[in-house]
Amino acid sequence: MRRAGPDDAAAMVELRAAMFAAMGTDPGPAAAPWRSASLGWFAERLASPARFAAFVVDVEGRPVSGAAVECEPHSPNPWNPSGVRAELFNVCTLPGYGGRGFGRACVAAVLDWVRAETTAGTVRLSATAAGIGIYRSLGFTEARYPAMRLSVER
Repeated sequence: MRRAGPDDAAAMVELRAAMFAAMGTDPGPAAAPWRSASLGWFAERLASPARFAAFVVDVEGRPVSGAAVECEPHSPNPWNPSGVRAELFNVCTLPGYGGRGFGRACVAAVLDWVRAETTAGTVRLSATAAGIGIYRSLGFTEARYPAMRLSVER
């Protein structure tokens, strides 16, 4: 396992596409517009090590599993006095490499980084049914208030 760097942006996009496919969302072809936008986004974030971290597991020189976290300032509150919160995302292991603990190891490394390198008081995530057991075993609990989303139509 290792911390991902700017040269891993394409691998992070590949993992993201596999994550969407595993969630039942068609990521589209390799030329889908979201992929090039995501490549630039990951390249920028991976070059900002103070507020973003991703960890990957390599097999034969190729990242096959990973997890990422981004820290953002928000308004302080009683349960998070710093106001900084971390968002865990892009947790994925490529097909054929699952069941070896790679995903859990990547999430644990991300959490270690958050604890050691940031002032974040909370870590948030959106869990799938396949991942919820791992997250619970690492101390995550269901939020008191359900997450909601509004898609803004343009």
